[in-house]
Amino acid sequence: MPVRLAILAPGLLGASVAQAARHFGAAQHVTLWARRPDVRVALRGLAWCDAVLDSAAEAARAADLVVVCSPVDLIVPLVEEIAPALQVGAIVTDVGSVKGEITRRATVALAGRAHFVGSHPMAGSEKTGWEHARADLFVRRTVFITPRPETDGNATEKVAAFWSALGAEVANVAPDRHDEIVAHISHLPQVLASTLCSALARQDTGWRNFAGNGLRDTSRIAASDPKLWRTILEQNRDEVLIALRSYQNELHGLERALANRDWFEVQAMLERGQQYRSQFRPTP
Repeated sequence: MPVRLAILAPGLLGASVAQAARHFGAAQHVTLWARRPDVRVALRGLAWCDAVLDSAAEAARAADLVVVCSPVDLIVPLVEEIAPALQVGAIVTDVGSVKGEITRRATVALAGRAHFVGSHPMAGSEKTGWEHARADLFVRRTVFITPRPETDGNATEKVAAFWSALGAEVANVAPDRHDEIVAHISHLPQVLASTLCSALARQDTGWRNFAGNGLRDTSRIAASDPKLWRTILEQNRDEVLIALRSYQNELHGLERALANRDWFEVQAMLERGQQYRSQFRPTP
């Protein structure tokens, strides 16, 4: 059933949720709140939202479903801020890329009044801001939902149904398991791309003018917002460290093979990487 939807702090993901909800008929009313007054002014009158309000609590007051789209370090404070205004039985979710601590604290903040079900769409780009939003951003993309053991089952089903209505493929995993997974398949690639460019920046900067598609493809996400990624790495520090150490072992293995002229091992590692990459699902 279409819901009365409130989206708090709509950047690329939040504005895309609003556009997708309108496009696919998943919301009967869409309300937005943005922290900056100039953004609120810019959003007013757009075809994919019905109202833009001046406070987060006001925007959330009449909503059946609230989607919190702020940076990960601000998600829990926003949930705590809106908690007293929520209707009894309302559902709150988010789009944060870290889930363990967020789901625990947000569940406590809403206890006895509303339900929190964590979400994380594996969608987006190195671009930020509502101006880059797209209604089809979630089509055939994985969206993790991360209920805790005490999470209301009906609320979990409704959040899953909402994302499915936007064209997403829903994966239900525990919050801590989610953080382990994304540390390897999302946070580690970001760190590798950023540190690759950081290392190259210490060389002759003119070399970048000769960059081909290999470097451009490998480093694309290094253009992402450093402040945003700093908060993500802070929130998922322990799992990212585990992923980094695992990768360092692999990299050291390649270094040893090269140093020892063990070309069979070098080729074996390259083939293992090729096989893994070739089995990715096609992009939408």
